[in-house]
Formats: sequence, C-alpha cells, structure tokens
Amino acid sequence: MRKIGISEIEDIATGAALLGAGGGGDPYVGKLVAIGAVQECGPVTLLDPEEVPDDALIIPIAMMGAPTVLAEKAIGGMEYKRLYDMVSKFFGQEIYAFMPMEAGGVNSMLPIAAAARLGLPLVDVDGMGRAFPELQMVTFTIGGIKATPMALTDEKGNSCIFETITNKWTEELARAVTMSCGASVSVSLYPMNGKQMKEFGVHGIVTRSEKLGRAIRTVKDCPDRVPEEAFLEFTEGFKLFKGKISDVLRETRAGFNFGKVVLDGIGEYKGRSAYVEFQNENLTAAVDGRILATTPDLISLVDTETFIPVTTDALKYGKRVLVVGLKCFHLWRTEKGLELVGPRYFGVDTDYIPVEERCKGGN
Repeated sequence: MRKIGISEIEDIATGAALLGAGGGGDPYVGKLVAIGAVQECGPVTLLDPEEVPDDALIIPIAMMGAPTVLAEKAIGGMEYKRLYDMVSKFFGQEIYAFMPMEAGGVNSMLPIAAAARLGLPLVDVDGMGRAFPELQMVTFTIGGIKATPMALTDEKGNSCIFETITNKWTEELARAVTMSCGASVSVSLYPMNGKQMKEFGVHGIVTRSEKLGRAIRTVKDCPDRVPEEAFLEFTEGFKLFKGKISDVLRETRAGFNFGKVVLDGIGEYKGRSAYVEFQNENLTAAVDGRILATTPDLISLVDTETFIPVTTDALKYGKRVLVVGLKCFHLWRTEKGLELVGPRYFGVDTDYIPVEERCKGGN
C-alpha cells in the first residue's frame, strides 16, 4: 500500500503511454484529469492485489471510443459517481476499489481520477498489460469472466447497463451506443471479486508504468551511457527502426482510429523504409516489407531525442521516431490469447511469431 500523488501521476502517464502501444488516448489529456482530481481531493491509495480481500467487489473504470474524440469532448465530471452508483446498486454491495482496464495515456489516468474523487483505493493491476481496441480483449476473457453487467454513461448523463451473452456481444452493443453518444463514453465493465482479479489480472501494471516513466524522464542523466542504449535496456525493448515520418493515413471509423504511418530511415537506417499499421493501437511493424513485430506484442513509437511515447493520434509528418517492440504478457501468447488479439483477428495475413524471434539476426 502506498500513495499516488502528482509526481507519480506524471511518471505513470508517460510509462503507460509507452505500454499503450500507440493507443489509450492522449497522455496529456488523461494526466490533466488525474492531476486535477488529486489536487482537489488528495492523493490516491494504491493497493497491491494481494492486499485485496477475495470477496471484495472490484470494478475497472475506462473510456470507450476513439481517443481523438476524447481530446475534444473531455470528461463531464459526474461520470465516475454515476458509474459507481449504477454498479453498486446492481450488486447491492459497496465497491471496494477501482482498477485500470488497460495501460494507456487516458485509461491509466481515469481510474486514478475516479479513485481520488470518490475516496476509494486503486488496485495495482489491469486486464491487458498494454492497450487493445476492443473491450473483450482482456485477460479476464481468457479466464471466463463476463464483461457484464457493464455500466455506460456519457458526459450529458445518458446511461445504461448491459447484460449480454458473450463479451464479444458486449463490444458490439456498447460500440453502437458509444457512437450514438458522440464516439466517446465512460464505462465500468468486468466487475469481479478480489479472487478473480488476483488470478487473471496483470499484476503491478501501475508500478511498472511509473518505473518506465521515471526512467524515460531521467534517461539523459547518466553522461556515461548512450541514451538510446539505456532506453532499450530498461524497457527490455527491441529496436525495430529509426526514421522520419513521411506520411500518415488516418480515419475514424466505427469508434476506432484506423491508419498507417510511413517512415523514411535515418541514421543507420538511411535508405530504408518502414510502416506501422494501427487500429487505435499499433498492430504491425514492417521494415523494407518484412514484418518485424505484430500484436499482441507491443509496438511503440518514441521521440528519438526525449524517448517520450508518440500515440497514434499524435503522429505528424516530419517527426523523428524510434520504433520499439516489447514482449507482451504471457497469457496473450496462449492459444486463447491469440484467438482474441493475434494478428489474424485484425486481418493481418501472418501467424503470430514472438518479437524476439522475428528480430533474431538483426533487421
């Protein structure tokens, strides 16, 4: 058990943006929401998963929709209390703690804001260890946990609770309502007890995000280390490419950000080209036509000088980025995991090969 204040939030936002694999929304927007809540209501208590009673009711808090929309639409302020009231009334039980659903610029921050404003603790666990675009894409689905009852509300006060037959149906129906509400809503889903959370959650995600964010912030403080080498070492990342963005194709469709970013090589990659395709999160990275990483492994773009992560909605012509591959949580590499989030689910015509295998022998 420890406290999360403003300095911790700064680092968590940066680290979670890296783990968000390009998705999860603008970390700056999410950071402002969380910092504002902590400034008004005080720091948040972060619990280790093992500190949570097995019979406690835990609920994730997240936004659903296109991250680019949230940057303009923002949060109304009453969504967290409305979600809390809907879920606790449904179960006839008080909620013990909130938790993040994924790592990402916004969805790592909103649960902190909710915990601060409602005076509840936050559990150091999530359901992805990264970010994914569809709500059935969580480790809890692998564990057979239902996404419903799912509470949904928008900033105007429209709200509903879903009960569905499968988690994929939850995604389909909630996506339709999200689009009717302006492509961005606040949700609580996968309500679970402490025992389920401990068994199938990705433990330590908030702490890992904070450590990564701190390391990025201080990466240039060691004059005897090459910053890029230090960055790759502490992230345990694989260097896929370094280049300048030469083109960005992007569209918002069905509540998702779809697109492709094209890169021209710089430095040791001069004369070579690469591209990264995304659906909210980065899905594939290819260099000279050869795929070097795919979902569910993480593909992240970071600034070549500061190593600050660059989300898909912040991609701009001329920006110089380092493309990095990170190993995903082990459950995603299982048969059930790959059915949910493997490359073929997203229409990519390749089998999943771990990033460390694809990168053997250089690129």
